[in-house]
Amino acid sequence: MSRLRITHVTEYRYSQPVQLGEHRLLFRPRDSHDLRLVSATLKVEPQPVLRWLHDVFQNSVAVATFPGETRKLRIESQVVIDHYGLDSPDFPIEPPAARTPFTYSARELPDLQSDMLRRTDQPDDVVLAWAQGFLGPDGTMETVPGLVAMAAAINRDFTYEWREEEGVREAAETLELKSGSCRDFALLMMEAARALGMAARFVTGYLYDPALDGGPANGTAGAGATHAWCQIYLPGMGWTEFDPTNGRVAGTNLVRVGVARTPEQVKPTEGTFTASGGTTSQMSVDVQVSRIG
Repeated sequence: MSRLRITHVTEYRYSQPVQLGEHRLLFRPRDSHDLRLVSATLKVEPQPVLRWLHDVFQNSVAVATFPGETRKLRIESQVVIDHYGLDSPDFPIEPPAARTPFTYSARELPDLQSDMLRRTDQPDDVVLAWAQGFLGPDGTMETVPGLVAMAAAINRDFTYEWREEEGVREAAETLELKSGSCRDFALLMMEAARALGMAARFVTGYLYDPALDGGPANGTAGAGATHAWCQIYLPGMGWTEFDPTNGRVAGTNLVRVGVARTPEQVKPTEGTFTASGGTTSQMSVDVQVSRIG
């Protein structure tokens, strides 16, 4: 078990006074068997009216509405968690799913179908072709080793880049460029798994890097900001986490905050503002994840 403190500060500054519209804030991790929320505070300036809800994916979302105008919006989240993640999960996959392609059971399939839908269906399906490259000559692969190899290939063959602009590149573009951010790599692996008939979903959260805490360097990429990876549903193993940015499966360094069918559905901060013409805005983000004790 690791106890971690996560501080996430997002600040927007506007060149003129603006009226802030409704904002949705996704910062609070959900309690689970592998993550216990010890404490959580959320400070927002200017002070809003806050209400909390569970979205369609059961993520915990704060909805903020603001009176009056402002030239600054500052959001500070601080959480302390106990993390029980495993570095090398070794759960038995059900025999019918041990090799890909496989078919989900009639009991699970209705609940997984939306997570099996691909974003695009192109005649020259480069994502499918790339995914099929992990299959053997007989057109199958061992499911877990094949997915591990897929995550390792993204880490090995693609160049990680820090992208501050909003949005996610489509999987085909990431394949063409051979580079991307953590959210681009997560979507690529999701789409590749879906192309092979599996259910996959997007995960947003945080990444703990021991090197930033004075520990040994281990080549971790993506720390110091929000992080993204994916989950793939494997019968017998459940939703299994893959971090293609770092070529890893699960691990004690991934702190899950939100999950969704698409990246666009789990933005940490989402909102609008209205102002007179010519108003510009600047955003700064600071994320710190440290171990306690």
